[in-house]
Amino acid sequence: MVQPAARRDCFMGAKTYKNSYFAVYCGRKPNNQITTMRGRKKGHPYYYKDDLYEQHLLIADPNQGPMRLDKFITDRIYKITRSKVQNAIKAGLVTVNGVEEKANYKVRPADKVEILMPKPYDEACRVVPENIPLDIVYEDEHLIVINKPPGMVVHPGVGNYRGTLVNALSYYFKDLPVMEGNPNNRPGLVHRIDKDTSGLLVVAKTEFAMFQLSKQFYDHSIHRRYEAIIWGEPEDDTGTVTNYLARHPRYRQRMAVIEEGHYGKWACTHWRMVERLYYVSHVELKLETGRTHQIRVHMSHLGHPLFNDEKYGGSKIVKGTVFSKYKQFVNNCFDVLPRHALHAKELGFIHPATGKEVFFKSDLPEDMRNCLDRWRNYVSDRRSKLNLEGDDESE
Repeated sequence: MVQPAARRDCFMGAKTYKNSYFAVYCGRKPNNQITTMRGRKKGHPYYYKDDLYEQHLLIADPNQGPMRLDKFITDRIYKITRSKVQNAIKAGLVTVNGVEEKANYKVRPADKVEILMPKPYDEACRVVPENIPLDIVYEDEHLIVINKPPGMVVHPGVGNYRGTLVNALSYYFKDLPVMEGNPNNRPGLVHRIDKDTSGLLVVAKTEFAMFQLSKQFYDHSIHRRYEAIIWGEPEDDTGTVTNYLARHPRYRQRMAVIEEGHYGKWACTHWRMVERLYYVSHVELKLETGRTHQIRVHMSHLGHPLFNDEKYGGSKIVKGTVFSKYKQFVNNCFDVLPRHALHAKELGFIHPATGKEVFFKSDLPEDMRNCLDRWRNYVSDRRSKLNLEGDDESE
């Protein structure tokens, strides 16, 4: 029986198809559990939905005659073209009974065909190209790597229809052909970072690159390393956080850690201490998964929210003294760094065209550097005062 929360993540298409059963992935992780939906007619399409991807499972009918894999999929998924399916197969996003097959594979009775596709975008959303400067780290005919500044939303949404990265990309790509699967309203997006998070993003310029990169992100094989300033000093120098994340039951714009066995998604973050600064710490974090707000939720769950993270409890004094001078110092730091202290420092992946590993780095932005410098000066002054007090006592 599908849990109610998992059921909400399922979507039933508008058409009925012959010669196939459809099932839905449910539970904590993709591939964790497969179940058919009871009480439905044979042939209705269900699929697992993620923020950027959707995963279909097609089970061929016992009377299924031999049919090419690409045609079998095209006939059974609503509003999908054969060329898109062929690109997905070529990129390794389609498996039959757990094995990658070619487009000309003949589907047989009881075959389980799994398809991972970039989530279709809302064509009704009209993006206005805007001449917004882009910090381009790397670009070729297949992809572009961008260093996103803090404060820029990645794609349009409620309350953010202008000034987004997509608006800037639409202007920058105005002379490029519009490719199927790479529409104007979200050109080539395969991942995103929060509005107030700075750092590296990769954007696909071709449909094949988009499928290849989507698979790497979905498989969690992308190298992603972040830098952050957190409240407090963890006892250890390194650590790993693993649990399940889901929408907060009350505050729907937040994520929350939930108990194992519920409908959340498994998440894993590795962290390493870079510098201890008394009441805050400079840390480096490596993502094994890439869930919404993952780092922010994990550090808050440990009792060390990101510095000035309003949504997860870091925009107030979490550690330190009660003296007004200290409060003024922290407020000055908030003014210097008016957003949560998180930067996407490193990004690495397999290049879709060459098959070689590529890595990119981004320096810590000025606002985070200035904030760290202020805390270093604070620590230095505090140590000097403690040393002077110690000398007075010794005399």
